[in-house]
Amino acid sequence: MIKIEHLRKEYANTTPLKDVSTVINDGDVISVIGPSGTGKSTLLRCINQLEKPTSGRIWVDDTEITDPKCDITKVRQKMGMVFQSFNLFGHMTVIENIMMAPIRLLGKSKQEAYDTGMELLRTVGLAEKALSYPDELSGGQKQRIAIARTLAMDPNVILLDEPTSALDPTMVEEVQAVIRDLARTGKTMMIVTHEMNFARAISNRIFFMDEGGIYEDGTPEQIYEHPRREKTRRFVRRLMVLELNIESRDYDYLNMAGQIGTWCVKNQITPKLSNRVKLVFEEIMGLLLPALQKPRVQAVCEYSAQTEQAEWSIHYSGPRYDVSTSGNDISLAVLKGMTEKEEYIWDDGTELKNRLRLIVRHE
Repeated sequence: MIKIEHLRKEYANTTPLKDVSTVINDGDVISVIGPSGTGKSTLLRCINQLEKPTSGRIWVDDTEITDPKCDITKVRQKMGMVFQSFNLFGHMTVIENIMMAPIRLLGKSKQEAYDTGMELLRTVGLAEKALSYPDELSGGQKQRIAIARTLAMDPNVILLDEPTSALDPTMVEEVQAVIRDLARTGKTMMIVTHEMNFARAISNRIFFMDEGGIYEDGTPEQIYEHPRREKTRRFVRRLMVLELNIESRDYDYLNMAGQIGTWCVKNQITPKLSNRVKLVFEEIMGLLLPALQKPRVQAVCEYSAQTEQAEWSIHYSGPRYDVSTSGNDISLAVLKGMTEKEEYIWDDGTELKNRLRLIVRHE
């Protein structure tokens, strides 16, 4: 078991980990996902002490590895790390790369280390490469060798830091196949990855990281199908988000229309859908602002490249007001023709209690 309490890691210009607390149980296979720069790799490097935390404590079983008196070399013998850059020794053959640590650190005989190494090479499908040198291998083969080298130490915990990110797309599947098999062995594993389908398939837990910590922790089904938090939902559904704020009836429409247009181009939204996204915004503001005494509006548009669907969520101040009761039949008819669904929600638990949800028609 790994226990983390109030872990913090600061660098000169950034703090990727602000406050991380969690328990990793024996046998957990955890995929760590999230936007770039949210501390995913830093978390792994702190767990095996390649990075010294600024503050906080980490235990591996009953040993506090953040204690200055801890023999971290001994702890690392049971904690393997697989890097994105392979880190194989170029002057050694494949089998020598695998044998070195068990001989030097575990005191195994050359014959025992050789026999174990060959068995592991057969496991990753590369026994015929035992006498090859790293520069004679493809990227996928190098990463499979790196995994075999880690397994040679028979670790209880395996940390994999984006193990397929440096590979050509044609080589990703061969490495993922090895990791899938490894995930079935009962070893505790943490994998930093951007491969969403892969993470979902092999894990029993997902850490979504953002805002300096584990933003959401749950099963793959929960994280991918029923995320509890907004940033998780946007990330796993690959949503592109535009947010506009309006606090006057005399807002600069041309400026905001320009922002919408730029956002649509940036996210490769089709011209037809882009036009509808702009027109829905224009019609809603035309219906909404005249009815608000002191306008305060937050307009959020989300676009999914997977479904090619755009959705406006309009939050606004004031008493309960549904634009469908405005009496402006022409604007309402135009709006209905450009949307697949319109929904009004009154949420008494939020500051902007009125909300309109409009799914823009895209066919």
